[in-house]
Amino acid sequence: MRTPMDAVLLRIHASERDRFGHQPFHEAVVAKAREAGLKGATVLRGVIGYGHDSRIHTAKILDLSVDPPLVIEIVDDEASITAFLPTLDGMMEFGLVTLEKVRVLRYGAPQDAA
Repeated sequence: MRTPMDAVLLRIHASERDRFGHQPFHEAVVAKAREAGLKGATVLRGVIGYGHDSRIHTAKILDLSVDPPLVIEIVDDEASITAFLPTLDGMMEFGLVTLEKVRVLRYGAPQDAA
């Protein structure tokens, strides 16, 4: 059985070297998202990319500066994502965040219904 729902995809573009305090930024964001009770978060590691500084970030083994791009994706309803944004604001020094309205198709019974 599939259950459709309207949601928002929060996408954060970062780099593997980005930090928040003493931990990697992407790990801190995922932990805060979980603490906030958001439905799901995934970190995707890119092969190559560049951002505001126009510096190429790559995961090539032979590069001396291995700093692959990362994308952190968090999906939940609009109210939950909106409520999480002030937390994210306090964590981001610089970077790019996008928000997209998405249609989620969830398959199977919800975990809390078991």
